[in-house]
Amino acid sequence: MTAISLHPALDNGIAATAPDFAGGTLSCHCATDAVTVALKGNVAHNHACGCTKCWKPKGAKVSVVAVIGKDNLTVTANGQKLKVVDAAAAIQRHACAACGVHMYGRIENSGHPFYGLDFVHVELSKDRGWAAPGFAAFVSSIIEAGGARPEQMGEVRARLKELNVEPYDCLSPPLMDAIATHTAKAKGVLAV
Repeated sequence: MTAISLHPALDNGIAATAPDFAGGTLSCHCATDAVTVALKGNVAHNHACGCTKCWKPKGAKVSVVAVIGKDNLTVTANGQKLKVVDAAAAIQRHACAACGVHMYGRIENSGHPFYGLDFVHVELSKDRGWAAPGFAAFVSSIIEAGGARPEQMGEVRARLKELNVEPYDCLSPPLMDAIATHTAKAKGVLAV
């Protein structure tokens, strides 16, 4: 039996994280006048995501997405081609209007637990050393996206575990704790 295909960055072997990685450049899929984004430093919380909003390469069941501080992201070329995919979404995903690739997603709501972080797809980089995917979020959502049938989910989760990418149907425990801590502080339940 062939292993279920999830995403090229997972299926083709997960690249190792390089210690002290300094960052690199992401490029959209346009053959000419590509949108480029420079990232200073490495990303955090790189993960497979099954949600219906994240950009996925053609044929992938999940996206691979990470975060970086918004002050460490700079659009370096052809930014005029970027358009927000869904202005009502919590994450404002900036995609190339020509090829459709999501270059970064920004949270503009200062009350959001992840405010200050930008969501990026390091598979769009030729640079090597980015933080490796460490978990999978919203795994059940691939059913909604048409990426898998309900009876395939056991195989999907087994493949993720085989790759040491722990599957969750929410975010990883440390990120869920961060959200709960932020909310508790905002409500005054937890002292700052």
